[in-house]
Amino acid sequence: MENKGNNSGLKAAIVVLALLLLGSIGYIYKLSSDNKEQLTLLTTEKASLEDDIRSRIAELESMSSENTALKGDIDAQKEEMTKLLDELEKSKGDVAAMTRYKNEYFRLKREMDNLVAENKLLKEQNVSLTSSLDSTSTALDESRKFTDTLLVQNNNLTKTIEKASKLAVLNLNVLALKERSSGKQVETSKASRANKLKVSFLIAENQIAQSGDRKYYVQIIDSKNNILGEKTTIDMGTEGQSLTYSFVSTVKYENKSVQVNQELAGENFEAGTYFVNIFSPNGENVSKTSFVLR
Repeated sequence: MENKGNNSGLKAAIVVLALLLLGSIGYIYKLSSDNKEQLTLLTTEKASLEDDIRSRIAELESMSSENTALKGDIDAQKEEMTKLLDELEKSKGDVAAMTRYKNEYFRLKREMDNLVAENKLLKEQNVSLTSSLDSTSTALDESRKFTDTLLVQNNNLTKTIEKASKLAVLNLNVLALKERSSGKQVETSKASRANKLKVSFLIAENQIAQSGDRKYYVQIIDSKNNILGEKTTIDMGTEGQSLTYSFVSTVKYENKSVQVNQELAGENFEAGTYFVNIFSPNGENVSKTSFVLR
């Protein structure tokens, strides 16, 4: 009887051990399967990011070959993209590394988008100036016989140069931020969370414009047609027109592109669509955009 009892206990122990072994095998198989899926996803994501970077590098090479005035900036941007691609190709593609590489790529992409926009504007200005100079040369030849024609062409040339010397304001963008007590800023789309608005825009390079301090009046209007910020009203000096603005950005301009960033603190922001306008000192609306807070 005692031997039978011992045998029964041994069999039960063997069954329990077998079940535990099967359970362990199943758990190990699931972990292995999950790791394979994650590895496949990271590999695909890494390859896609590499392709995007290579495409951007090719675009930068094409822009640099045009011998543009921005060649130095373009080559520097290409060097950063190439360095990022080298690091990405050598990486093992873990989650933390991929997140860092993607964030760096998006930063470089934003900078490159600004370069592309500025390069396009410069090419358009060059075409316009070349066309104007050709027309002026023809007009001056004919003016030896026709004094009135010379006066007309000179007036047209003056207007063309004045137009070409205007500074272009590009890439106007507004971000709603939640600034914590630590000073850390977090982007938000909720009106109830926002306590700051960050306004950014780019003043394009223009070699024929006059250098020196430039003022831009920024006007932010909320969804209830209220003007935020200083709410200062000034006379624009053109037919009695006045302007109420949120704040003034004074920019030191030296014929090179300038990135402008300025913040406007606030509270109890209204939900809805906001409109943002930038005016030059003569009252011209040089850029505008809108954004929505929920």
